[in-house]
Amino acid sequence: MARDRNQSSDYAGPLKRLLIGVLLLCLLGLFLLWRIDSPRVERFRAQVIDRVVPSFEWAMAPVTGTINILRDFQSYQRIYEQNQELRRELQQMKAWKEAALQLEQENARLLDLNNVQLDPRLTFITGVVMADSGSPFRQSVLINVGARDGIVDGWAAMDGLGLVGRTSGVGERTARVVLLTDTSSRIPVTIQPSGQKALLVGDNTAAPPVDFIEEPDQLRAGDRVLTSGDGGVFPPGLAIGQIAEDPGGRIRVRLAADYERLEFLRVLRNYGHQDITDPGSLIAPTLPVSEPDETDETAEAADG
Repeated sequence: MARDRNQSSDYAGPLKRLLIGVLLLCLLGLFLLWRIDSPRVERFRAQVIDRVVPSFEWAMAPVTGTINILRDFQSYQRIYEQNQELRRELQQMKAWKEAALQLEQENARLLDLNNVQLDPRLTFITGVVMADSGSPFRQSVLINVGARDGIVDGWAAMDGLGLVGRTSGVGERTARVVLLTDTSSRIPVTIQPSGQKALLVGDNTAAPPVDFIEEPDQLRAGDRVLTSGDGGVFPPGLAIGQIAEDPGGRIRVRLAADYERLEFLRVLRNYGHQDITDPGSLIAPTLPVSEPDETDETAEAADG
């Protein structure tokens, strides 16, 4: 028995070395076969791949299934995160909706108590932005409403969030809107809550500066900027943006309108205000007309 074990161990070592040598020769031959650049060898390689690779689909099935499971799990995780984010946004939207409804009701009650008469002409026309001609020298967009819709030069255009610009150039079916960021734009504004008057000057940047401020020390970041209505260009009270300060210390306005997604614009109908030319009469008590006395008439006759 001991001799048989020794003989088997004597044959095992050379057999292993022989198998390793044959395997190395096969791998070397396979490497050389794959490196030979010849049409015949290329056809042979194609035939080998066609015969061998399809037969290994069963071996790749677990790997493919595992990869698909991992991808499905990652997709599910992303969907879950998006769902949670949407739930949070929905809760915020519900709170904002409730606040908006309360403010709307309060505004309606106050308007009713004060018997406020709103201007029925201050309505709007919605147009679609057809083209953006933004350039280093001019900032404007083209909308698909024009003179046939009653558009007039100088009317204000808004995107639902804030003032975008004014109409400048009206065709029969289209109109051009010059943006607040254009270098030719000069808008008189009011800064709240300080109530200061200033001028919003376009400079082809996303945050135009504010000039001619009476007391800059009273301004704070986040103060609201509204149209003042001076000059009769825009109706007063239109939202423009908020006060901000650039690294150089210059006061600028962070615009409320989303200039990156200008798809629809509201053009406000503004026919101006009626000018009062008649000063009217003073409201004062009527003075009685004094009649001449008889003594005065006698004295005048004697002097005569």
